[in-house]
Amino acid sequence: MSSLARVVITGVGLTAPNGNNLAEYRNALLSGKSGVQPYEIRYFGKTIAGVCNYDALRYQKRKEVRRGTRAGSIAVYCANEALGDAGIDWAAVDKSRVGVYVGTTEHGNVETETEIYEVSKQNYDLSFWTHHHNPRTVANNPAGEVTLNLGVTGPAYCIGAACAAGNLGLIHGVQMLQLGEVDLAFGGGVSESIHTFGIFAGFKQQGALACHADPTKASRPFDTRRNGIVVAEGGCLFTLERLDDAKRRGAKIYAEVAGWHINSDSTDYVLPNAERQAECMRAAVKRAGMSPADIHIVNTHATGTHMGDEMEAAAVSAVFGDYDSVNVNNTKSFIGHAMGAAGSLELAGNLPSFEDSIVHPTINIDELDPQCKVRGLVINQPRKVEKVETIMNMSFGMLGINSAVIVKKYVG
Repeated sequence: MSSLARVVITGVGLTAPNGNNLAEYRNALLSGKSGVQPYEIRYFGKTIAGVCNYDALRYQKRKEVRRGTRAGSIAVYCANEALGDAGIDWAAVDKSRVGVYVGTTEHGNVETETEIYEVSKQNYDLSFWTHHHNPRTVANNPAGEVTLNLGVTGPAYCIGAACAAGNLGLIHGVQMLQLGEVDLAFGGGVSESIHTFGIFAGFKQQGALACHADPTKASRPFDTRRNGIVVAEGGCLFTLERLDDAKRRGAKIYAEVAGWHINSDSTDYVLPNAERQAECMRAAVKRAGMSPADIHIVNTHATGTHMGDEMEAAAVSAVFGDYDSVNVNNTKSFIGHAMGAAGSLELAGNLPSFEDSIVHPTINIDELDPQCKVRGLVINQPRKVEKVETIMNMSFGMLGINSAVIVKKYVG
């Protein structure tokens, strides 16, 4: 199989704090609807979070949901939704030629925290420790739960890449299709992060946990009064196919994956590096055979932390700041930071722009931080543009991992 095989997105399955399918989600992004709400978790107490409200029993039985994990449940929901959206005749598919590639961040500690909490009620008598703990905590759990649910017998595993993981799940699916290892791939990311108190406590100790009297206004990237991250759960998986296969079955095509790049800062555990981020963007553009002027939407990773937003704004300006054709937006302002799901969810929210030529805004910017002033930034209201033919999605993560994915409108 040629490494140059063209790969397209033919199905989208997602759950976000403000929508459980692409249509609901997109409508929320265009109407300014946030999915952030009051939230309370053991030990930590009251806080705010992006909480999903999907039907976990739509594709699973109660026993399966109880035995599995929240991340696995989200992955099963998203995979089935993507499959249905793609219109694939699943009964006719060779399941050994299907791959499942799920980006994750925090998977495993949720289940361990929960189990320790439960046995604490029994005076730490470990005879009460569940025998389901090990399969719940292994890193490949969400992808594995998809294989059990759908009968997939091809390669299935998770990609741990901090908050860049959603992009890497998609990228890996594309690469496996190009290598000829699979004929159909589920690629993207999931997150159950709001169910671990440790992530809230950790960000709190770092001075990076957002707070606001109105939860819907707490996630405010680029705003002068931003004060941190809103933790969110969610997931998005894409069905990915080689273009020739998709055309052969008359598939609906959302976009063609045109380019990508992954690199590392190699400078700090948590602090970003604008120079490395800019290098990542430029390399993705080069791989796509484009120039920065060819990119119509740049979806930022910006999480609402002071240093993170400033560094990314500098990187975006360095690469795209000379071009009027580039529109810049941010999705976390609506849903918070969905960690391993962030990259895939944020890309999905922009895909409909290929059809309606509308760029969804970054909300909650009451006063733009001068250090975050980026040319083309879409603030608070959607922007109708002449055309959208290319989208770049950026996702960065702790330990300095950076990723950029470029998709383009498919024209047959």
